[in-house]
Amino acid sequence: MIRLIKSESELDRELLLKTLSGRKMLAYMKAYGAGYDFCRFYKITDVSGTGYMFIINSTLIICADDMLEATEEIQIFVNMNLPFRIEGNQKILKGIKIPEHYQTLNRTVFELIPDENSYKFAEEYVDFDPHLPDVYKILSEGFPNIADFSLWYTDTSHRCRHGISRVFTYRNSTTASVIFDIENEVLIGQVATKVSARGSGYAREFLKWLALFLNNLGKRAFLLALDVRVSFYHEIGFKEVEKEIVLERIDVEKESVMKGKLADEQ
Repeated sequence: MIRLIKSESELDRELLLKTLSGRKMLAYMKAYGAGYDFCRFYKITDVSGTGYMFIINSTLIICADDMLEATEEIQIFVNMNLPFRIEGNQKILKGIKIPEHYQTLNRTVFELIPDENSYKFAEEYVDFDPHLPDVYKILSEGFPNIADFSLWYTDTSHRCRHGISRVFTYRNSTTASVIFDIENEVLIGQVATKVSARGSGYAREFLKWLALFLNNLGKRAFLLALDVRVSFYHEIGFKEVEKEIVLERIDVEKESVMKGKLADEQ
């Protein structure tokens, strides 16, 4: 059975804290609650196990215990909603009969490993509270299919106000965001550099500093990379934690396949 969740108390926090996907669900519940149509939460109960689903705009995230299978109900839910992206529990994703017009993308989870040499980093060039329209300008060069400004700004500023997210820029050229920070486990995303500054090494310097900065705050940080960026994060010295798949539609012109190829989480 799949049913709509109406309050945070209906979530199994212990279960969701076990995975990055589950923590993202908790973060968005904290930011938005369960009262918005674009941000919906569901509980799955089945004889094989228990899980949760979460739709934010057009991304479906599935979290579950080790027992839950890719049930017929989940398959029907996917076919009815046809989200742009499906991610989360790998057992269920691999058990779904992929609908027409979806592709499977490989993604790597990296842990940001601090480098003590990052103490030499020019921290005075970091903006800890940048002007969000300036951040969007950087992102739009790195992610041509990013959501329109009003949608991105509304969501990002809302999450920042609720203490879920945080945005940084470096030398007004490179940006990265804390997508969520739940019980000192952090997901980094929306990493981009202006076209005019590429090849400068800014992203490398900035991410290595960010790893140390977060570590010094007692936080464990991760990021997600599709194949096109995996070698870059290996070169920085970040630790590969696991491989996973995500499913993305290829038939939506506005959110083209290139979005998947460019997005290091988002």
